Amino acid sequence: MYCIKEADRLSGVVIVPGDKSISHRGIMLGSIAEGDTYLHGFLEGADCLSSISCFKKMGISIDRNGSEVTIHGKGLHGLSAPSDVLDAGNSGTTTRLMSGILAGQHFSSTITGDESLKTRPMKRVISPLTQMGASIDSNGGCLPMTIHGGSLHGIDYKSPVASAQVKSCVLFAGLFADGKTSVTEPAISRNHTELMLRGFGASVFTDESRHYTEVEPEPRLIGQNITVPGDISSAAYFLAAGLISKNAEIIVENVNTNPTRAGILKVIEAMGGDISYINERTVSGEAVADIVVKSSSLHGTTIEGSIIPALIDELPVIAVMAAYADGTTTIKDAAELKVKESNRIDTVTENLSAMGCDITPTDDGFIIHGGRPLHGAQIRTHKDHRIAMSFAVAALSASGETTLDDPDCVKISYPGFFDTLQKLGQ
Repeated sequence: MYCIKEADRLSGVVIVPGDKSISHRGIMLGSIAEGDTYLHGFLEGADCLSSISCFKKMGISIDRNGSEVTIHGKGLHGLSAPSDVLDAGNSGTTTRLMSGILAGQHFSSTITGDESLKTRPMKRVISPLTQMGASIDSNGGCLPMTIHGGSLHGIDYKSPVASAQVKSCVLFAGLFADGKTSVTEPAISRNHTELMLRGFGASVFTDESRHYTEVEPEPRLIGQNITVPGDISSAAYFLAAGLISKNAEIIVENVNTNPTRAGILKVIEAMGGDISYINERTVSGEAVADIVVKSSSLHGTTIEGSIIPALIDELPVIAVMAAYADGTTTIKDAAELKVKESNRIDTVTENLSAMGCDITPTDDGFIIHGGRPLHGAQIRTHKDHRIAMSFAVAALSASGETTLDDPDCVKISYPGFFDTLQKLGQ
């Protein structure tokens, strides 16, 4: 149980942990590259540690000193059959991306996870991998899942969902195929995999106008020196806190502002938020900036369509912002929220309603009539790290006291979250 009260003032400089997506991909590509890969600023959350654990079980030596990680890669075909089941913990990214690599191996492997991960849909990666020639056994399309690796052939895959996890899985499998592999999506999803593949030496072609990505097989991947920028999903909580709290000014430094990932920045601007960017630069191929936010009078907006993949993980905290904004905010085309660590349509609705917000769930999002004062409540996190952090932010501007039933779930992506939040209020 964790208690939070309304904050009188929030101010300070925040440095958030390394980007979760880039940390995962660095471990995986470093493992199948030749030579050493160095990750500076690696995210030490439980999800990314699951990726390290899985690749260690496949014979990869990985040294970690806090956020400094060295992966001693063995090349594209250097993995060994794991001596044990690969436990992905709570990490859907580990599971889905690693599946693409495992499909191209000449051994069988089984992936499992915690009770939450076992409920999440894996058919979205099983289908294209099967089309490429992999043999996969699963528990009705869920974990545990056994992948019988083997010879793969390239395909032109038209994904029914805009998902960087699905796209990355297929592209990773394409590295081991007998011809080119392509993925076409209904909208652009985050492009960290494409950027990193190019950095390691793979041949990748993209056509953003068609949401199309193509990879050549059998590249020679060479170990890299990668500086991991701050995770915008982690930064989002402090951006929201600064916007909805009184007497607030917060600077979040070193944030990944990759446009395929940074949809929340566009939403903040659309809602009238006082936001600015300084020290804009490029780090290891990714756009990075320091972001400044101040207390703002937000107003409602409509969030839909092609921007959704660029902010899907931030929608719970965007819903919190909408609760404090004047007018109506409509979020739609976000049915993907139902298959995250919790059904986030249900969990956001449940907890915002408990705090006095006028929110109506829909099949693919919410309708939020904002501007009503919120009050403290008992928040059920459903062991979902993004729900816990979003409602910790909501509590900062709510009257009375708010309690979170399971604060430890934030360790999935941001172990030091509550310490950082507390320092801003001092």
